[in-house]
Amino acid sequence: MIDASLPQRRGIIFILSAPSGAGKTTISRAARKQIAGLEASVSLTTRKPREGEVAGIDYRFVSDDEFKRKLGANELAEWAQVFDSSYGTPREPLDAAVDSGTDILLDIDIQGAQQIREIYPDDAVTIFVLPPSFKDLEGRLRGRGTETEDKIQHRLDRAREEALAYPEYDYLIINEHVEESLARLAAIVAAERMKVARLRTDFEPWKS
Repeated sequence: MIDASLPQRRGIIFILSAPSGAGKTTISRAARKQIAGLEASVSLTTRKPREGEVAGIDYRFVSDDEFKRKLGANELAEWAQVFDSSYGTPREPLDAAVDSGTDILLDIDIQGAQQIREIYPDDAVTIFVLPPSFKDLEGRLRGRGTETEDKIQHRLDRAREEALAYPEYDYLIINEHVEESLARLAAIVAAERMKVARLRTDFEPWKS
């Protein structure tokens, strides 16, 4: 386990974004297990669970009506429509994490990342994940074996567009091997935790 935390600092919202099939979900799951002090933010979605997904861990699966209610009540820090489903991040856990000095990891799309940055400009760190090549991405999407050719082509077209967003992010990880990508993410987390700008104003390092 990797731990590079400092006392008396604000919590950090780490955001992972990537085109579909780039591997960010795999990296995110591994990071929550191997990087100490990094908690998960469980997003809401109106889509049905995929094979292997666990409600309350991977996503909170809600109805369209429940999603609209939370959106209307301003309970979401960000939300997006992706293909035929809605996704959103509850705001309360993010506020609590920043205030308590807890670091939290979000696995969200580009649109959602932009919204989070606007709300938490000093406390969000954005990381973009790309596969080594477009050919590699296509192979990963086809390897799932869960979608029609039309949907695959739609995802590939969208991935080309989304990949252009990486300059807007703080960091870029090329995900060829998951363990290497995880090590890079751990290095980012460690460096961000040590930034003096994140310390609370009343922090006194030599106070006995």
